[in-house]
Amino acid sequence: MFKHVIVRRPGRSLVEGITSANLGKPDYARALQQHHRYIDALKSRDVKVKILEADEQFPDSVFVEDTAVLAERCAIITNPGAPSRQGEEVSIREALKEFYTAIETITAPGTLEGGDVMRVGDHFYVGLSARTNEEGCRQFTGILNKYRYTASAVKLEKFLHLKTGLAYLENNNLLVAGEFIQHEEFKKFNRIIIHESEGYAANCIWVNDAVLVPMNYPKTKAAISKAGYNVVEVDVSEFKKLDGGLSCLSLRF
Repeated sequence: MFKHVIVRRPGRSLVEGITSANLGKPDYARALQQHHRYIDALKSRDVKVKILEADEQFPDSVFVEDTAVLAERCAIITNPGAPSRQGEEVSIREALKEFYTAIETITAPGTLEGGDVMRVGDHFYVGLSARTNEEGCRQFTGILNKYRYTASAVKLEKFLHLKTGLAYLENNNLLVAGEFIQHEEFKKFNRIIIHESEGYAANCIWVNDAVLVPMNYPKTKAAISKAGYNVVEVDVSEFKKLDGGLSCLSLRF
């Protein structure tokens, strides 16, 4: 169960964030409103939310998940693979000092982004992507082993991040989409397959016995409800324009 969540308000520079989505620039006012509602949805799951102020220097800094990976025994500060995002992790380290004494760091030439890390119990799957390289994965695995966790690498072919196409919902239940549907690594899970037309909705988050899902993906909502979960819909359409999803917007621990 999660007790804490860290989020960062979107800055006005959000409109200049990295994207491959071809959906147009986000509307800042609407993004801010959606972010408020995202925080409300998290608070409804009985967690304490720490809200960091917007950092206009980094347009993508609202996507705090990429800057750290958090577990009970340690926090790991990442080294983002996108050059324009390198530096976001500095203020996250400061914020995490309130909660952690054991804080480790991924260093160059290693790169790693939190969106490429999916936790299942004490094991962490690491996506090798355009943002996370083999050296970053090697350093990350070494740190995890030090704190009695394990890790394994998964090579991505199409997705931006590992969690673009996967979401672990606890109890051996896993949302899978696209290139991961037939992936041998994930056949041991109870797979909830995301329809091709709703691929974006694979990025959901389990928060204390409920699943937050993006709004307007009825097939995904129905499939998760059928699996026995309480579903909370959240509109993140403005963040979709920047390749961002529900998990990207928070650090949960």
